[in-house]
Parts: sequence; C-alpha cells; structure tokens
Amino acid sequence: MSSTANSPLAPLLAGEPEVVTVGASVLDEALEGQAVRRKPVQWRPPMQGTESALAAVLADPRRGAANEVAVGRLLGAHPVLVDVRPAADLLPAGTFLHAGPPITWERASGPMRGALIGAVLFEGLADDPEGAERLLRSGGVTLDSCHHHGVVGPMAGVVSPSMWMFQVRDAEYGGTAYCSLNEGLGKVLRYGAYGPEVIERLRWMSAVLGPVLRDALGRHGPVDVRSIIAQALQMGDELHNRNRAATSLLARELGPSIAESPHGPEVLRFIGANDHFFLNIGMAAGKVSTDAARNVPGSTLVVAMSRNGTDFGIQVSGTGDRWFTGPAGVPDGLYLGAFGPDDANPDIGDSTITETAGLGGFAMGAAPAIVRFVGGEVSDALAATESMYEITLAEHPAYQIPILGFRGTPTGIDVTLVARTGLLPVVNTGIAGRLAGTGQVGAGLVTPPSEAFTEALRALAAHTL
Repeated sequence: MSSTANSPLAPLLAGEPEVVTVGASVLDEALEGQAVRRKPVQWRPPMQGTESALAAVLADPRRGAANEVAVGRLLGAHPVLVDVRPAADLLPAGTFLHAGPPITWERASGPMRGALIGAVLFEGLADDPEGAERLLRSGGVTLDSCHHHGVVGPMAGVVSPSMWMFQVRDAEYGGTAYCSLNEGLGKVLRYGAYGPEVIERLRWMSAVLGPVLRDALGRHGPVDVRSIIAQALQMGDELHNRNRAATSLLARELGPSIAESPHGPEVLRFIGANDHFFLNIGMAAGKVSTDAARNVPGSTLVVAMSRNGTDFGIQVSGTGDRWFTGPAGVPDGLYLGAFGPDDANPDIGDSTITETAGLGGFAMGAAPAIVRFVGGEVSDALAATESMYEITLAEHPAYQIPILGFRGTPTGIDVTLVARTGLLPVVNTGIAGRLAGTGQVGAGLVTPPSEAFTEALRALAAHTL
C-alpha cells in the first residue's frame, strides 16, 4: 500500500480520471454516453509528403529569431494615408498592372480579360472591345503583377496610367504601398465589366474623385489608417468584405475637408453610397505592413497571398519575391439574383492581403453580420477566427475582437504551422462572373490550394543552413 501511495500514479488513481480523446469522434461519443470526464483534442496529420522538408525547416537554427524579427515588423507597422495620386506617377510606360501572381493574356480568366479590355478602352488605346482584345493579345500592353510595384488591387486589380491610387506610408518603418480607388459593387471594372457605364464612372473618378480626395487630404493632413481599422473592428467590420464602419469613420475624418471642394457634395454622396470605399485603403495598409516583414532569411512567415483568377499564389519572407502557386478555387457562398455556381470564376484579387495582415477571414469573429454576405452562421464566423490562431505566430496588439475578450486577431501565417496542422487560411471574398463583362455574381468563402504552401515549405528547406 505504501509503495502505491508513493507511486507517481497515485494522484491519477486518487481521483476521477479525465480522458483525453484524439482522432475519431466515436471514441469521444462512447465516453460521453458513460458520463466519463473527457477532453477532446483536435489533431490533424501533417500535409502529405512534407515530412522531410518540414523537419529540415524546423531544424533551421535561424527560424526562431528570424520569425521574431519578421512578426515584430508586421505587428509594429503603422499605416497612414498620406496622398492620392495618378498611377502614371508610378507605372512604367506602356504597363498595366493586375492582381495576383504574373499571368499572360493567354492564361487570363474571363474577369481578368474583361478588366484589361475596359482599361484599354478607358485609356483610349482602342475604339471597341474587339480592338482592345487585339491589342492585348498582340502584346501591345505590358502586363505585370501589382505586387511587383508596391501595389495591390481588388479582384482583377487592373491599374492603368490614368487611374488614381491611394498612397499609404508606414510611419514606423518607412515603406509605401498603393491601391486603386474603389468603384463600388456590381458591374465594375474590377469584376471584369467594361460597358459604357463602367468607363464613364472611371473617367469621373479620374477627373473628379481623385483630385478632390488629394486636395482634401492635403488640407486635412495624413489619416491614421491603423486607428480606423482598430475602431472598425470594434464596430462590426472585418475589413475585407465588410467595411461599413471603416468607410463611415473615414468619411467623418475627411468629410469637412472634402466639403470645401466645389465637387464635395457629389464625392460625399459617392462615398456614402459605397460601403466598400475603405477596402482599398485597408488593402494598401495590409500591403505596407506585410512588406515590412519581407526578406528576413530563415523566416517562414507568409507576406503575401494573392489570386489572378487562374492561380492562387503566396510569398514568404525567407524566400524573397518568389511566388508559390496552385490552382485558384471557386468560392462557396451566396449568389446574386439568378446567378449560381456555374457562373462563378475561380478566386481572384489581391484583397487576401487583408487575411495576410490578420484581418478579413481571420477577423470574422469581429463581424457576425458578415455571414449574411458570405453565407454560414454566426458560430461559423467565430470558429473561423479561432481556428486561425493555430497557424499564426502572434496576436495583433492593435486589432482586437470584442467577443473574444478583446483578444488580438490571429496574425502572421506560418508555413510550418500550415504544413504541421493541414489547416489552410480562411479567406472570404467576392465572386466574379466567369465571362468577361459580367461583373459581380456573389460572395463567399474559399480555400487556398495546399500546393502553394507545400511548394513554399520545400523552397524554405532548400534555403536552410
């Protein structure tokens, strides 16, 4: 008896046992039926075929310190809106930018082609869609990824010289990023529409909206974007598919300065009718924040996720500007009007920079109303956010979720955690019609291709010391 009392098992045998259950739910259910105290634990095997690469990367002596530096920069970035300016100030002559990894006209999807056609018409480089397509097919316009120029663009993300862009600067590390101005929803260029109403709106944005915003910002001074994002999360936004609060906060901040312009009333009406107006500013803020974490040797931090309607690509801090890609998936969600899944194009856009920076799908727990736009239940939004803590390296100190006790949003996707858990990032997104000229057909959730992450892991393994 005395030997049993002194045994290391004594505390276990003295009280009611609690069983840890892992794997098949049938075991947990059987114990529940017997009123046994239990603790279910989620466990997933590592992604298939990643064992050797994962072991090599985990053994890299640089990894811990490198990720500490990279994540510190990501969390410490302080995005501020400083200017609104023509894209011609930034673009090389004859170049149009697009969302996602680099792509050619031949591989471009319907909405990407539609947006490029619309941009050619807007620039006056062709008289009709057929002429625009001939110009693009012949290589008369150079196409390049937005990310290669410090730019992000929603959906097709097409930027041409006469368009205007928000300029966001990182007040902490000095980086700069840009994003186009938001057109609104429905039949708009970024969703691949290029009808007369689309071109007319773009011309007004170039002639009126851009200059009015530039002058208003000049009178007001820089706008603290990080502060607006933090406030908007407390008001029910997740800063990807819900930006109503952030847009209202921006209008409150810049409204008096905008009103001083003769065109102030029409600009304020445009902003007031467009709940997504802030999205593009938030995207530039995400870009400048993740760019601060780039190029840290040994770091496994994801610094970009993006889609061009054909490919889904990621970039990792420790591998420079190299893209790792897989096929873009079709989102699962809610559709507008008579549209359905057969009308949907595969996922498209640079707006996944929001998830990369700890917002969007990663912050859905802050925005229960988002389920009305992308589908599901409120509990699904909470579960999505909570699951992302498993694949991220930190919690954002400024971006907090009230319903989770003001816990910071999960921030800093780690390629090794994705590979070890098999859990892929949650992305919520708009859905573009697969045929050029259609526009938006819905919104929903999409899963990135695992290939992008396994390819990145193998490249990181090749870079280990």
